[in-house]
Amino acid sequence: AYFGIFVYSVEQKIYVVLNETVPCVRLLNATHQIGCQSSISGDTGVLHVLETESDLDWILSSGPHPPYMVIMETAFFNRSVMMRMKNSSRVAGVAVIISKTGLADNFSPHTTCPNQNTGVYSESYGSDLANCNGTVWNPLGNGLSYEDFSFPVFALKDENQTQVLRKCYEDHNQRVNGSAPQYPLCAMQLFSHMHAVTDTVTCMRRTDLQNRFSINPEVLCDPLSDFNVWTSTRPLNNSAKGHAADESVVIAATRLDGRSFFWEQAPAAEGTVSGIVTLLATIQALYPVTQEAPPPRNIFFSFFQGEAFDYIGSSKMVYDMEKNDFVIDMNNVHSMLEIGQVGLLSGRSLWMHSDPVSRQNKSLTVNHPSVSQPLPPSSFQRFLRARRIPGLVLADHNTSFTNRYYESMYDDAENLNVTYPSGLTPDEQLVYETDAAKSLAEVATLVARSLYLQAGGEENNLNNITADPKIVSHMTSPGPPQFYIGLGPRVHGPAHSVTRFVQYILANLTGTVTNLTESQCQNPSELSTENKDPFCVRASVRLSEAVSPAFELLEYGSRNYSTWTESRWKSIRARIFLVASRELEMLTLGVGVAVLLLSLLVTYFISSKAELLFSSARETPTTTY
Repeated sequence: AYFGIFVYSVEQKIYVVLNETVPCVRLLNATHQIGCQSSISGDTGVLHVLETESDLDWILSSGPHPPYMVIMETAFFNRSVMMRMKNSSRVAGVAVIISKTGLADNFSPHTTCPNQNTGVYSESYGSDLANCNGTVWNPLGNGLSYEDFSFPVFALKDENQTQVLRKCYEDHNQRVNGSAPQYPLCAMQLFSHMHAVTDTVTCMRRTDLQNRFSINPEVLCDPLSDFNVWTSTRPLNNSAKGHAADESVVIAATRLDGRSFFWEQAPAAEGTVSGIVTLLATIQALYPVTQEAPPPRNIFFSFFQGEAFDYIGSSKMVYDMEKNDFVIDMNNVHSMLEIGQVGLLSGRSLWMHSDPVSRQNKSLTVNHPSVSQPLPPSSFQRFLRARRIPGLVLADHNTSFTNRYYESMYDDAENLNVTYPSGLTPDEQLVYETDAAKSLAEVATLVARSLYLQAGGEENNLNNITADPKIVSHMTSPGPPQFYIGLGPRVHGPAHSVTRFVQYILANLTGTVTNLTESQCQNPSELSTENKDPFCVRASVRLSEAVSPAFELLEYGSRNYSTWTESRWKSIRARIFLVASRELEMLTLGVGVAVLLLSLLVTYFISSKAELLFSSARETPTTTY
């Protein structure tokens, strides 16, 4: 135990561990691997802060101490710089300081045509609209999230640790009058070795072989998965599967997830949260009226997980409907309304996008984009692949996205213009009606009234359908900050925190408070005889699996379904330390070898002369006769 404490103490004196770091990890699909990784023993390089173009030249060509571990502000975190470093052997890794200082006017590491290979448009359906031929939805996309980097890339979240890095760099590594710094130098070591390589097909095959033949099998990657959340204005029999007799359903949907370049850093404010909050506010406004004056058609609310990765959640629900393994089937679906990005209204304009190939819905009076164009990336496309149902996608953009930070770590509350007057306490912020909350409440009111009419409701009930801005304010206040789907049950327990968040909000909006305590809520057979806090709610809110059908069908190379997996790893960590010059290291090694050889020589000499050195002179015995 003494020795262990001594070793730990020595390690603490040598290394400064950086705790608040976020890695870029490896993801795989049917054909590619993307993301970042280190070598199995970690990658080490001399720190250099990238602040000017000359710093980049120093790193890539003239600096005398490669490889370099590059520290950069957000202003330099772009495709041009990253690709130059990717193609250089002089870069050991990259650490990005997460801050708004010098943030570019736009940054989207996604592609220009999200989910282009798994939507509805193909050679057999709207071929002239496939691959964003009609509209480039994300023209600001630089595709950085879909590159494969052979070195680690980390994000630095903690300002204090960032200052430690800067001080280490300034004290030891900073150039003086253009001359190279002298040893010892400040170095960084990043560990993010990934187990999976090549693609999902290879990874799943190797995992299967290990499961069959290895005594201690090791899983190399996991399918991205979680759960969809759904409910309806009239309860559906969850135990009955397949076609629901005498049910006509209007689906109202949005997505639950987002992504960014870095693992589990997906605030997705405009990309995802605006849709979630709007649909929840829609349910708050609409549900009481549907109970008092039920429309002829049922309204089915669904929140889909994994849509950022080739529509995982919606494709799974459609797949289950088609094989009669869901509470309804495609023939029960009357129409669909999806809420996309609605948080950045320009001139208070909303756009209803429809599919020009299947456009046949005459019951909704809406303004379509002026030019015939395809649907934007949306879950509705997966339903259209199965059946040509009428539907609309509500968005704040006519053509290309207005979101300048689509699928990036900068798509946060500030991007959604969620701002508060100075001096408000957290409790006061919770009830303050921001401009963003008022705007989303207006959108929710419009959606709720449209859904009620689409379900066959009477117009004279519309004035009773109004979304509450205070509810929206509550839901746009700090909450689950991360919308990356991840690995569902393996990482997050039974379900993702965001999934649970939406499930509980839905239960509160649509459920009935029961006279049970918290313990009795889990065991309803107990009688209630006292006041309760917290309370128990009975609601018909359900979870359904959001995992690609490709993994159920064992079609890991599928072109029809998402095949995204996430590599496993053993260690994600970062640390800094001082490194000596190469000459001093070689001198130390030489001295060590010399001491070793001298020790061996002395040992040999002592061993060969042991009898002479360690035997005592024998006394001659005295003999008496």
